[in-house]
Amino acid sequence: MNIATRIRRVVFGPPKDIKDPHAFHKLSLIALLAWVGLGADGLSSSAYGPDEAFRALGEHTGLAVFLALATALTVFIISYGYSRIIEHFPSGGGGYLVASKLLGPRAGVVSGAALLVDYILTITISIASGADAIFSFLPPTWQPYKLVFAFFGVGLLTVMNLRGVKESVTAISPVFALFLLTHAILLVAVIASHLGAFPEVAREVQTNLQKTTSSLGMAATLSLFLRAYSLGGGTYTGIEAVSNGVAMMREPRVETAQRTMVLMSVSLAVTAGGILLAYLLMGASPEPGKTMNAVLLERTFADWTPGGLAAGHGFVVVALASEGALLFVAAQAGFLDGPRVMANMATDSWLPHRFAALSERLTMRNGVLLMGGAAVLALFYTHGDVSRLVVLYSINVFLTFSLSNVAMTLFWWRKRHTDRDWARHLPAHVVAATLCLLILGVTLFEKLGEGGWLTVVVTGALAFGCVLVKRHYDLVSRAVRRLDKELPGPDDPEGAGLYGPACEPDSLGEPDPRKPLAVLFVGGYGGLGRHALLALLRMFPGHFAGVAFVSVAVVDSDSFKGASEVLALERRTEAHLAAYRRFAATLGLPSFTRYAVGTEVPFEAEAIALSMRDRFPKMLVVAGQLIFDEDTLWNRLLHNETAFLIQRRLQRAGVPMVVLPVQVNLEAARANLPAVVREGAVKAVDEAA
Repeated sequence: MNIATRIRRVVFGPPKDIKDPHAFHKLSLIALLAWVGLGADGLSSSAYGPDEAFRALGEHTGLAVFLALATALTVFIISYGYSRIIEHFPSGGGGYLVASKLLGPRAGVVSGAALLVDYILTITISIASGADAIFSFLPPTWQPYKLVFAFFGVGLLTVMNLRGVKESVTAISPVFALFLLTHAILLVAVIASHLGAFPEVAREVQTNLQKTTSSLGMAATLSLFLRAYSLGGGTYTGIEAVSNGVAMMREPRVETAQRTMVLMSVSLAVTAGGILLAYLLMGASPEPGKTMNAVLLERTFADWTPGGLAAGHGFVVVALASEGALLFVAAQAGFLDGPRVMANMATDSWLPHRFAALSERLTMRNGVLLMGGAAVLALFYTHGDVSRLVVLYSINVFLTFSLSNVAMTLFWWRKRHTDRDWARHLPAHVVAATLCLLILGVTLFEKLGEGGWLTVVVTGALAFGCVLVKRHYDLVSRAVRRLDKELPGPDDPEGAGLYGPACEPDSLGEPDPRKPLAVLFVGGYGGLGRHALLALLRMFPGHFAGVAFVSVAVVDSDSFKGASEVLALERRTEAHLAAYRRFAATLGLPSFTRYAVGTEVPFEAEAIALSMRDRFPKMLVVAGQLIFDEDTLWNRLLHNETAFLIQRRLQRAGVPMVVLPVQVNLEAARANLPAVVREGAVKAVDEAA
């Protein structure tokens, strides 16, 4: 290996073996690790969700008891709804897949766009909040370097996720454990110090509630409570992460994901609800330049001096440092689930197909890089200002929550005549949908004019862009299907009489190694491959004594879900190659096939070609490439030029290769013009013969 390759191996790790039947098992997450990787997003919200809600109460702190109960109950209700989503959508996808399947593609693309913006802002706000927490302990002269530190944090997490999901989660586990330990000690200490004073606390709460209702009135009191409850909506932002990430869970995936959901919901409900009650019990109130959690920790442990040591201050520093570090860890949820959502949308052709591809380390490299780059841009635009980021962040979360629960409500309502369990599941989704719509409405009303409009505009623009991408891919698909009609196969009714008599490919024997051989790279069996072969025979009449059909079975995020999916991909590839051999037999050409399974098509294609070079020294490698009427940046973005990449690699290795252009007429596909079937097909076959 050269120096650059060695450095890349050290930074990103070595390639992983896709042919290892246990590859997915080794990389997938057990419930505990999934809780660390995905639950950190939810737990970290306890640093700002309860804070925002409690501040909104002002002097009416007696409502904090009901606010804590409502917060914990909401966590369990939304979590229950997503547990049911996991059951019915075990392949993952969360809100995007739920909205797409149950409400239609348009609702799905809105949900997907909202999720992508949400996960970018998850990374941004988590890194910015963590930087704020950490720099609060450093000298004021260090403040100018806070944004640089935040950029470094995004870069570090990007590299960790390029190495692999499991590696990145394992590396951050100690931070997660330290946060749990310090905050469990905090809550236990607060409750223990007030065990004998609960009657007095109850009387104070009752008195405060009476003052609130008498001064504001019942309607205004309810309005104040709903406003505080809605502004604390950031507490629930990480709940959906598990349902989006089911595909990365250890088998059995559904059970693993549901155990992860239980761990997440219980830990979040106890932490967020407990912190709200702790504010009340300790009489915590906002102080300039400090978070409510900092005030709470100082009031609880400032005078803690066991053995004459000032251990209380040290514990406060450790607890707040772990909170700041956990906010960095929470950004991991954006890196885990953001690329997963992008891959699902790319599989459905809402985003460029390259976002469904895996790197040689079996990570969704393109998605990880885009998430990291977008987070850097968001940090640069907001200068890491958490107050601005919170406004941008809060709306999309509950847009997705609302769509998901409305979809599940309709699902169970339609099932009321066929599923006896509908009455048990429907109420939970109705309540969850109502709560989410309530929080979304209040958040829009409160925050739209304060900058919330920007996230609405960005999400709308992203959804519109997805529609344009989908329209283009649909046109290309329609144009490629025209090739099937223009040049039908020998097994199609329209292809009868176009070719020679059908015969078994093996009866023609294998190509003579001493004579010229065409090595044709093909994908799925269809008109595109048939066009490429006939075009080659027309270009070199009577030259080739045989053909080798070569294919690379690409393992992407859709197929990398276990050994069975990879095996099914191999079987489909073998079936397509067998069909090409039968097609070559009707042309009187002896043939054989080769294929490889991998994530990088140019690398695998080069390896196959080099392995054949010694046996067939007169071989010519050929691949077809879709050519459009206009060579635009848009077309290049949406279509990787794989054939040209293979050609460059093989030419450097001294292997001759030609790229055959296959023209597709998007205008004809757009106008739905009928394909010229018989005349064009007869001409192509006659010219090749």
